[in-house]
Amino acid sequence: MQRDDTLVLEPAEKWPPLWRGMAVALVAALGFAWLGFNHEAGSDYGALSLLPAALVITMAVLTRKTVESLLAGALLGLLLLDPGDLVGPLADVTLAVMMDETIAWLILVCGMMGGLINLLARGGGVHSFGSFMTRLIKSPRGAMFGTVGLGLVVFIDDYLNSLAVSSSMKKITDTYKISREKLAYIVDSTAAPICILVPISTWAVFFASLLEDSGAADGGRGMSLYIQSIPYMLYGWAALLVVVLVAANRLPDLGAMKKAEARARAGQPVPTGWEDQEEAQPSRNTPAWLGLGNFLLPMLVLVLASAWYEIDLLKGVLVALGFTMLLYSVQRLLSFQQQVDATLDGFKVMLYPIATVCAGFVLKEVNDQLGMTQYIIDSVTPILTPALLPAVVFLVMALVVFSTASSWGVFVISLPIVVPLAQAMNVPMPLVVGALLSASAFGSHACFFSDSTVLSAQGAGCDTMDHALTQLPYALIGGAITLAALLAAGFWLV
Repeated sequence: MQRDDTLVLEPAEKWPPLWRGMAVALVAALGFAWLGFNHEAGSDYGALSLLPAALVITMAVLTRKTVESLLAGALLGLLLLDPGDLVGPLADVTLAVMMDETIAWLILVCGMMGGLINLLARGGGVHSFGSFMTRLIKSPRGAMFGTVGLGLVVFIDDYLNSLAVSSSMKKITDTYKISREKLAYIVDSTAAPICILVPISTWAVFFASLLEDSGAADGGRGMSLYIQSIPYMLYGWAALLVVVLVAANRLPDLGAMKKAEARARAGQPVPTGWEDQEEAQPSRNTPAWLGLGNFLLPMLVLVLASAWYEIDLLKGVLVALGFTMLLYSVQRLLSFQQQVDATLDGFKVMLYPIATVCAGFVLKEVNDQLGMTQYIIDSVTPILTPALLPAVVFLVMALVVFSTASSWGVFVISLPIVVPLAQAMNVPMPLVVGALLSASAFGSHACFFSDSTVLSAQGAGCDTMDHALTQLPYALIGGAITLAALLAAGFWLV
């Protein structure tokens, strides 16, 4: 029989997902560019401001590519702003984002967290912790509850939670044939949603100061109002309930998670094509108790140092890196050069997540120039009633956070509008703040390019879009519970 080497391309191969998505982006850009040509400079863009976000979501679903989708949305927004000059505004926006203090902080924190985790792996700490937890955990349910429990302990910052917990637990969940996607979901559910419930987290510190700046609380009373609002941060409680039900196998695998779990039960917990580049074999064998200490001590220093420096994870990870290098040098586990190489290799692994978050900030900056957030708020304000205000605030702000991935930045714009509305309508401020924080956590949890989503996927070892799609049904369940509870609270308390 003669072998037929003729290559026949199927339609899907002729137009792979990435190129189909890019074609959508090009058609959309050309289709709407004329609107920008006929648009008066500096005027209200109205519904046009929604187009970049709509394109990003559409292209991401078609291509399953995150950075490319974000950049396509940003380019479309820039065309709407100034169709005659794309390069100049793109350079200005990109430069402004990269010079932003928040972005610089994020790049350093994520990169050095990746370096610290890789250093712990090279020194055998991650391996020893995995071996210790494997002896304690005896079932898949135990592995999932262990992940939930560790996430609740590491509440101080969602970045720390997303990276440290996932990297620590993935060998254990692999052992019990739990998919990396489910691990990423569990970790992500104890990151931002849980951080809002603890008044000594980075979220609490930021929002407490923001509440004072917006006039929701008097000077020095922002944290007090934040604490009063915790019972009404309903998405945090709903997300915790849903993830516990998932860990207890009381909530079935839904949507794309069903396929991921079937693959894991067949013996492949790690997605096809994924390679854990940040992990390495220990440089040499160490006693089990010493290896465990070499993992737990740096992690403890990381948490304590972050708390000491007023919940600043950047300073905490700097102290933890220095402590770990000193610890390894005293034991002669790794030479100084090997430690530097391990740290830099870990930093390199974080480049794609960093690029994704930076691209998200570029899109946010473009959306701000288009006035998307203001347009959405202005559109719903006329239909508000006191009883509906908490639920509408949650729904609208969750949509904005989902579209921009800016779980913190959008509230700088929205709080000066929402707070006076709540005060004028005599709506209890803790209820409104609870709705706002719920929207922030839900939007961040559901958004496929938010920082916690990207970092949870990276730490667990799976594709960002795979994590986002497998997580979305559970996030929507939590969101629906939150919306219903806020509606009830609005009619009961107002």
